[in-house]
Amino acid sequence: MDRLLQALDDRWSAMFRRLAAGDDLPPAQRLRTEGLMEAAVLLRIATEEELVQRMDDAYRAAFGEHLATALGADWQAFFPFPQVPAMARRAPVFPSTRD
Repeated sequence: MDRLLQALDDRWSAMFRRLAAGDDLPPAQRLRTEGLMEAAVLLRIATEEELVQRMDDAYRAAFGEHLATALGADWQAFFPFPQVPAMARRAPVFPSTRD
């Protein structure tokens, strides 16, 4: 397996595990991973479709469902390649006044 593909697998797994655990994810980790995804396609190491499938596998391992199940069948319209849909859950917000 190519070292770049292994690095991507490791990064997706780490990011999605953190998010599944409820932890925050610094944007730099996501952005660097997206850059590696683009590089893998430019260097013809993998196709966009192959990378999306591998990312989906990492997501399913962390969350127990596919990206399409979690985000909708058209999720790639909102997150076009090479974007990684890695967002932390919104924190609960409670009003501090009666208004």
